[in-house]
Amino acid sequence: IVSNPRKTFIPPIGHGFLPKETAWHHQAHIVALVRAALKEAFPEETNPEKQLSAICFTKGPGMGGPLRSCAIAARALALMWDIPLVAVNHCVGHIEMGRVATGAANPVVLYVSGGNTQVIAYADQCYRIFGET
Repeated sequence: IVSNPRKTFIPPIGHGFLPKETAWHHQAHIVALVRAALKEAFPEETNPEKQLSAICFTKGPGMGGPLRSCAIAARALALMWDIPLVAVNHCVGHIEMGRVATGAANPVVLYVSGGNTQVIAYADQCYRIFGET
């Protein structure tokens, strides 16, 4: 992990995450976050985007509005910088970050998110869902 700037959406108390408001938040902050990430990751580079080999984005599962907002931004960056665009499963992205942080080789995970819960295990270079809500 080279850079991890964040701008967390915090909904009003008692309202939860609503797709439209969450998408607006993502749209309002994506440009500044991309700039901050590049500056943090490559502080000495004049053109830090040249250090990138791909743009990854969350393809789902999740709320449509926020996913679309980020997919559009990711596609624009990939086209602008002429690098591959890679879709990533939302759940797997979180799990892989956990694997990096803990060094776990073959985790069994209880993944709990706002809209779904899954029991997931990693075996034979593949994630398998053993149960979900």
